[in-house]
Amino acid sequence: MADWSPSSYLKFEDERTRPARDLLAQVPLAAPARVVDMGCGPGNSTELLVERFPVAEVIGLDNSPNMLAEARQRVPGARFDVADASRWVPEPGTELVFANAIYQWVPRHIEALQSVATALPEGGVLAVQMPDNVGEPSHQLMRKLAAEGPWAERLKDAARAPLPPVRTYYDALRPAVRRIEIWHSDYNHVLDGPEAIVEWVKATGLRPFTDPLPAAEREEFLSHYLALIAEAYPRTVDGKVLLRFPRLFIVAVK
Repeated sequence: MADWSPSSYLKFEDERTRPARDLLAQVPLAAPARVVDMGCGPGNSTELLVERFPVAEVIGLDNSPNMLAEARQRVPGARFDVADASRWVPEPGTELVFANAIYQWVPRHIEALQSVATALPEGGVLAVQMPDNVGEPSHQLMRKLAAEGPWAERLKDAARAPLPPVRTYYDALRPAVRRIEIWHSDYNHVLDGPEAIVEWVKATGLRPFTDPLPAAEREEFLSHYLALIAEAYPRTVDGKVLLRFPRLFIVAVK
């Protein structure tokens, strides 16, 4: 895919940051010395970590130059570096690895999470949040449209795999940690209309479907997709739409 767009991502900054706030609220650390924000994006989650742990060394990691550039401007008190989440493990002394909406993009991400948990010191925390929404209409309709259009062959591998069952994460991480909490939260984001849903997913989940297409086909895809979304998400009494968004949370203590 092309590089990420911070401006597109931040169109729904409050809604995208809310799960990071909820995850951070469950981190059982008072004053860690070093904190890593893996998949820091434009720095909205890093900003939360700096506020929560003002004396910690806070490091934001991402593989997107655009996102890192935005994050450096937003959170000058943190350090930002390029990293590949599929291979990265924390340096000795890292007491918190905070990963908000990143590992769902990583192939074989359970193995990556196992490596991170194993590398943590005693008392260290791995805190993870991942969208668990590929079964929602927003994502079902991406796959349906991709399979039925003239782009079907090019988009046959575009869909993101669903997350494994909760027990899979528990069984994978429990041998490396002494305590693990796993839960789901279903958010119902109030958005202005079907167009807003399309704008939301254009910045994230829709990108594997639209990025491979030339401009004309991309617009055609988005036009058809908007029509499908408008039917699947009817307006509420005040003209808004509700975007249901399930997310998986994991907090593991070494």
